[in-house]
Amino acid sequence: MDNIPSKIKNFPLLNDVIFKRVFTKKEKSGILEDFLSSILNVKIKKAIVKNEEIPKDALKEKLSVLDIRAETDNNKIVDVEMQVKNQYNTKQRGVYYMSKNIATQLLIGEKYQNIKPSVIILILNYNLYKVNSYHEIAHMKLDKTKDENYINLGYVDEEEEATDMLEMHIIELPKYRKKKDKTYTKKEQWLSLIAGGKEKKMARLDEPKVKEALKLVEEVLADSKERDLYESRKLAQYDRYCVRKHGEEIGRKKGIREEREKNIKKLTASSKNLFKMGMQKEQIAKALEIPVQQVEEYLKMA
Repeated sequence: MDNIPSKIKNFPLLNDVIFKRVFTKKEKSGILEDFLSSILNVKIKKAIVKNEEIPKDALKEKLSVLDIRAETDNNKIVDVEMQVKNQYNTKQRGVYYMSKNIATQLLIGEKYQNIKPSVIILILNYNLYKVNSYHEIAHMKLDKTKDENYINLGYVDEEEEATDMLEMHIIELPKYRKKKDKTYTKKEQWLSLIAGGKEKKMARLDEPKVKEALKLVEEVLADSKERDLYESRKLAQYDRYCVRKHGEEIGRKKGIREEREKNIKKLTASSKNLFKMGMQKEQIAKALEIPVQQVEEYLKMA
């Protein structure tokens, strides 16, 4: 393949601004369709992006999500979300977006039969489930028949799926990076591009649309306005990280201070009680494993 541009050896597709731009900038290129087809394992000829523009306030607001929402030619509403940091609400957010895709489809008076299936693809830069797979697929399943509910109705093979209207794909990049026997299928090439890696491994990306996306990354970064968006998003994320760390440090120091004050109160009370019982300062110091001078200070406290 063409040499990988030196400016993007550490691929910034984990940045949600760049991720969204690459998959929506050239809607007729087929890049998004190729990516979705590889993940969903179905042929998608056309995907219409529903939210191509990035809201002006999306770079600063903590709760903004720069996702990709598209409608495919196989009559599905697909939402793709990139999550770099674990906010510990991934499962809930996945259900919310999947449900929202369903709930916002119908207008008053429309039939439920017109609802299109909702598919969520969560690409995570952290591990979520304790399973031996980097790509989990979840559906709404029926529990196995319990003995107390059993009725012999003649069904040999019972249905397992409650509905085919809801589907969630969870891709955990740390697990994928550990995969040793990569065969660089189309899906693996897309995930390798997103996850990043050493130049030698990235050189194995030879799928046409993957290579096209690779070049598009460089085009986006070469555009001054797009680079400003990219840098603004990075800065906003870093600012939030610093604020969180500062808060954690304040909390840690406060906890240490409160614990110290609590210990002083305990030692003061113990010193006074032992002194009232007739023990000498030296004996109290030995019993509490503290210096005699400290015992004297505690005894002076009101």
